[in-house]
Amino acid sequence: MTLVLNRIDDRLIHGQVVVGWGQPLDVKFIVLVDDGVASSDWEQELYRMGVPPEMEVRFHSAADAAPLLDAYRAERRPGILLSGDIATMRTLVEKGGVREVNVGGIHHRAGRTQHLRYVFLTTQEGDALRELTALGAVVTAQDVPAARPMPLEELLAAREGA
Repeated sequence: MTLVLNRIDDRLIHGQVVVGWGQPLDVKFIVLVDDGVASSDWEQELYRMGVPPEMEVRFHSAADAAPLLDAYRAERRPGILLSGDIATMRTLVEKGGVREVNVGGIHHRAGRTQHLRYVFLTTQEGDALRELTALGAVVTAQDVPAARPMPLEELLAAREGA
């Protein structure tokens, strides 16, 4: 198999990732790429507690993860690549060859506009997602596998509650 999902989700590992995506895709490992978590043993332990014992979690900084992605893509078992923000995923697109990006959860914060119930973006974040496409990645929004993947321009045009 390979990395079956490259996801941006600011909650990182949680039930929707582990159960909603992990079970249907038969995921055996998660590569969590976050500079802060990669340097924090206690945060790593917290995230490990959120996955079943048969699912491995590997932690890397963005700089450390990028050169390892070819090896992860060559894994026989299916895995998920997970980052908490667009900037980290950009590094993985630029330096790690990621070509498909799932926007799975960027939640409310001051200055963000709601596009979907699970995606809130600033204008700059929308531009940053467009830059991922300019770098060769296909960017879609999809919260769960059964939902229709929404192309980036459709996501950016959507306005919930408007």
